[in-house]
Amino acid sequence: MNQGFSLKRGFGRLFRGETDINFIGRARRWFAISGVVIILGLASLAIRGLNFGIDFKGGVSWEVPSATLTVGQARVAISPYGLASATVVSLGGGGGRTVQVQADLNTLSQSAKTAKEQAVSTALAKAADVSSNQVSLTDVGPTWGGEITSKAIRALIFFFLAIAAYISLRFEPKMAAAALLAVVHDILVTVGIYSLSGFQVTPSTVIAVLTILGYSLYDTIVVFDRVKENISNTVQVGRRTYSDAVNDSVNQVLARSINTSVVAIIPILSVLIVGAYILGATTLRDFGLALFIGLTTGAYSSIFIASPILAWIKEREPRYRILRQNIGAAQIKTARGVKGGKAGAKVAMSTKGGEEGVSKEAPAESRSGSSRLVSVESLHGSTRPSGKGKSKGRRR
Repeated sequence: MNQGFSLKRGFGRLFRGETDINFIGRARRWFAISGVVIILGLASLAIRGLNFGIDFKGGVSWEVPSATLTVGQARVAISPYGLASATVVSLGGGGGRTVQVQADLNTLSQSAKTAKEQAVSTALAKAADVSSNQVSLTDVGPTWGGEITSKAIRALIFFFLAIAAYISLRFEPKMAAAALLAVVHDILVTVGIYSLSGFQVTPSTVIAVLTILGYSLYDTIVVFDRVKENISNTVQVGRRTYSDAVNDSVNQVLARSINTSVVAIIPILSVLIVGAYILGATTLRDFGLALFIGLTTGAYSSIFIASPILAWIKEREPRYRILRQNIGAAQIKTARGVKGGKAGAKVAMSTKGGEEGVSKEAPAESRSGSSRLVSVESLHGSTRPSGKGKSKGRRR
């Protein structure tokens, strides 16, 4: 019962923006997690590379509609034609199931290539027990793949320049730098996952990656807008450091980031499950898979990468470094004052009952003669010496 109440209360604080999670203080942990993923991805990229589709590297693709033809049977059917390195996959399920075969025939002459295409189509149709006219054939040259790659690189460069200009004008250049570093993080993570998993890279993948970069920046700008507001309210008046303001901002928009991410990811999962794996739509699979990976990575980087990087960059500025030192010194002074007040209260309580009540926690000199009298006077103010304890110097 108590656990359920605590969980409900925790969700209530989350959606009211009242959480106090130390995102900035644990930045090294987030950077370490991302660093491991990126290093593994880069190592895989150097060793294995990416599994480019025929749209990038050129080649021939055969698609055979069949509910019974297996990948193994398709490989046996094309083995006499020297296509041992061909990629054979099964797409979709049920009545919409197809078997796709991709191979590189660009080294052959045009006549030999045409003859082999027809022979493979006939062999696959026979293995699937369908007509040769039902086998779909797609021939893509390597020039087309090179054009797609160059256009994708140009689009990415223009995207970076436009975003850097907008964020610099809307906020400041250092926020633009933090946002772009988070985008680079998203690209490296996505490319690394594709290399590690062997997912095929198609033009649909490129379009999806450009889409998710925009989403990642949207979430980052929401956080930065709240940072700008908190800076004017707390940092500029000297009550909070820049890192504190960034941490407060992330906590305040955390519920919004989670909600927008979940709402965006659920339809993508529907596209993947229904469109790609039930209906067998290959384009939807490539597009949806890249979107799912990118949206998840973008939601992570907005909170755990962009915000700590911004705090790290801004804390190096002299004014925010001095502000941090001043706030730290004030906190130490306050802590010492509270500690001293508690010690004084203990001494006051110990001297309330007279000499016998002197506590061992009091200073050693307060346990004897006139020193004890001074200590009591300093604590109670109105204590007066009586009788023999009067000093001769005070007589008139």
